[in-house]
Amino acid sequence: MFLNTTQPLPGLPCDSQGLPLPPGSNPPPKPVRSPNDWAPYRDRVAFQLADLLYRKEQMPASNINTLLELWAATLKRHGDAAPFATQAELYETIDNTPLGEVKWQSFDLSYTGDRDPGTSSRIPPWMDDKYRVFYRDPRTIIHNMLSNPDFKGEIDYAPIREFSGGKRRLQNFMSGEWAWRQANLLSSNVEAQGSSFVPVILGSDKTTVSVATGQNDYYPLYCSIGNVHNGVRRAHRNAVSVIGFLAIPKTNRQDANDPHFRKFRRQLFHSSLGRILESLRPWMERPDVVRCGDGHFRKIFYGIGPYIADYPEQALVACIVQGWCPICMRPKTDLEEGAGLPRGRVHTEYAVREFELGDLWDDYGMVGDIVPFTNDFPRADIHELVAPDILHQLIKGTFKDHLVTWIEKYLKDKLGDKKASEVVAQIDRRITTVPPFSKLRHFHEGRGFKQWTGDDSKALMKVYLPAIDGLVPEEMVRAVRSFLEFCYLVRRDVQTEDTVKQIEAALTDFNQHREIFRTTGVRSDFSLPCQHSMEHYVDRIWEFAACNGLCSSITESRHITAVKEPWRRSNRYDALDQMLMTNQRLDKLAAARVHFVERGMLSGSGPSREGSDATQAGEPLSSRGCTAPQTGKKSKGTRNSTRMRKAMDPEGRVGIDNIHQDGVISGPRVMAHMAMAATPQRHYPSSADDLAQVFAIPRLAEHIRRFLYHEINRGQPSALSAATLPLEACPPFGKEKVHVYHSAAATYYAPSDTSGVAGLSREHIRATPSWRGGPPRYDCVFVNKKQQALGLLGMEIARIRLFFSFGYSGRQYPCAAVHWFHRTKDEVDEDTGMWMVEPSFISRGIPLISVIHLDSIVRAAHLIGLSVEQHVSDDLESHQALDTFDTFYVNKYVDHHAFELLHQIRTP
Repeated sequence: MFLNTTQPLPGLPCDSQGLPLPPGSNPPPKPVRSPNDWAPYRDRVAFQLADLLYRKEQMPASNINTLLELWAATLKRHGDAAPFATQAELYETIDNTPLGEVKWQSFDLSYTGDRDPGTSSRIPPWMDDKYRVFYRDPRTIIHNMLSNPDFKGEIDYAPIREFSGGKRRLQNFMSGEWAWRQANLLSSNVEAQGSSFVPVILGSDKTTVSVATGQNDYYPLYCSIGNVHNGVRRAHRNAVSVIGFLAIPKTNRQDANDPHFRKFRRQLFHSSLGRILESLRPWMERPDVVRCGDGHFRKIFYGIGPYIADYPEQALVACIVQGWCPICMRPKTDLEEGAGLPRGRVHTEYAVREFELGDLWDDYGMVGDIVPFTNDFPRADIHELVAPDILHQLIKGTFKDHLVTWIEKYLKDKLGDKKASEVVAQIDRRITTVPPFSKLRHFHEGRGFKQWTGDDSKALMKVYLPAIDGLVPEEMVRAVRSFLEFCYLVRRDVQTEDTVKQIEAALTDFNQHREIFRTTGVRSDFSLPCQHSMEHYVDRIWEFAACNGLCSSITESRHITAVKEPWRRSNRYDALDQMLMTNQRLDKLAAARVHFVERGMLSGSGPSREGSDATQAGEPLSSRGCTAPQTGKKSKGTRNSTRMRKAMDPEGRVGIDNIHQDGVISGPRVMAHMAMAATPQRHYPSSADDLAQVFAIPRLAEHIRRFLYHEINRGQPSALSAATLPLEACPPFGKEKVHVYHSAAATYYAPSDTSGVAGLSREHIRATPSWRGGPPRYDCVFVNKKQQALGLLGMEIARIRLFFSFGYSGRQYPCAAVHWFHRTKDEVDEDTGMWMVEPSFISRGIPLISVIHLDSIVRAAHLIGLSVEQHVSDDLESHQALDTFDTFYVNKYVDHHAFELLHQIRTP
């Protein structure tokens, strides 16, 4: 890969006065501190206890007191004391942590406009109210981000242009054209030579914490910087901070539509943002010398970067009328005609000077009496800064609110309510019987629930296409397919010139296929802001690089830790003050942890191994020819494997400190890795012949012998093929002890999915006669066959019948007995874009079974039964699906990694 950074703001190190350093200079040393200096905490135990109780467990104060009292009672006879006497002392110690110290401040705003009541003698109460805004200094917050040593290697101090194979590669924010262009604008400033450009990414969104207790709404404002890599921002890891809580002006129904109130509400928003960001303004035109995470000082120039928001918030921040596009001038009644001329600050200011407010509103979609907050800052044009929003524009908007709703409307218009209800019920049955899969939500009752979340819509996208195939016209199926391909393509972690062309092709196909909804009378037009926004995604990719680093799902998930959990921890009285304190303490603990890790104080033996070598990847049963783990000896080659085993439970699940939601794990980057569960199942027989009876796998010992032949003769030119291999040529096998496992874990590089900073995701593959005390579960997998071929042409599909291991000639072999599937054809289905497979049988229903090495498994595969001409019975359960259907779709939409493995580019 070729990297081009030859531009005027290269982000070079300087000294503390901003003077340039010779190339290759080492960073100035940091103050030397004792390795036992845990101040303000007494010792390691005290810090980790505070972190455990306050951050992880979020234990109530009364329970903390009880725990400390019990702890102190057990230590009293030994003349020792607990790390803290009371919860008050624990809280005080956290408050005394100097790291991450950014205090909350506030200011009040109020209405200052015309107070003439007009025809009414009553002055609305909202005009007399004061609106308090809480905020933290964004400059200090950004200093903390830039100086965070945890970001080393995951931050770009200068705009970059990456090329692979001579073609442009767009991944992290600083590889986009917007950052490069901003740096060029700054280059005319003499003081900017050798400096770094830091884009300030903002996001806001109202959120409700409890409807039951009176609609408690909060309005957080978030901040990040464009320099940190997308994976860091998506994983949060202190790269997305709450910097403010905006005021929410409220009034009664009588005054809610008062134009004065609506104007005040908009101006309050923009005035608040301008005031909060005021400390950054001077440093947008002169350098701010900051010590960065690599230890070097750099001259920093700030700039207002992209704004993350859903559509109503985009309309508010861009000062446009809802129904119009915040990016282009295309009329709201003509949005389906593609992108229009771009909006811009210069054009907007000209229009405001030349036209009446009513004309601006009706003809241009401009709210002409509001000044965007970006006008207070240099080089900032809000229309250039509206970020793409995959969650609300595509997943919730175009998919759930449009396509799913339109299909149901078509069925009602075409078939009538009664018949349509039967078809919708059949769609729900198909969804209900989808086989279980790691990280896939199961719709036990179909889609029959009232309140949809973003996660619900994401889950439905993964299984919806096969559910409607054959029940609605082909053009509708193809419209959904084209949209899903567009959605999955724009969600990619890395974009290239080739993937951009694929996005454009998918959009063209979608625009063509959606016409079926017009011809059937479901829609009269497609002038919808959500669907129109798809026209701007390619432009935004070139400007900001991969879209997944700017989606509102980042800020919405941040609501949990910044708003919802702090609110639940409060006593509900003046909850916001308590929420601010909670956020401040959490930041202090996070900063302290990073500091202690950097000094090497949280590695090695101790009360907890979180953040240490327990995050290393590896497992003893996943490497070919490794030493059998039963010996208990730790050889040099298996040390990392032992570390991973300590972090896993008996089912092969990663320990709680290393695994997060949706299979996200921390650790060094690996492309793919399979690991058997750490502990075998003890209640099975240990001979291959007996296991063949238990698991109904005929001739298991013979399959193992054939497997051993190929393992022992791997790479030998004289080795026989499987088709010509006589059993007598295979090594003997009979008395060896076989260990059975109910699961294995696949770890793979999947940065387009929800993943850790290193882009790692983990899923568990099950082969158990009883899953969670219920029915059996035997998952399917991709098996690597021909690495040079693309898609399913380079892999095979198999269903796991048994995970097992055995020792042979001093080596340990982790294996799987699998039932093979075969492709029905060597291309994807034309309507759904998915590969189709069928289970393979030798004859008379005898399954084609082999034993394969665990390392040949790529990851889990999700199959969905093909039910185009088959009525799905109400009695069919999801665990029975793989044994019921004859043909299956290989679901490429189950996650983004599967999509990238299986997606076949259509040729024109």
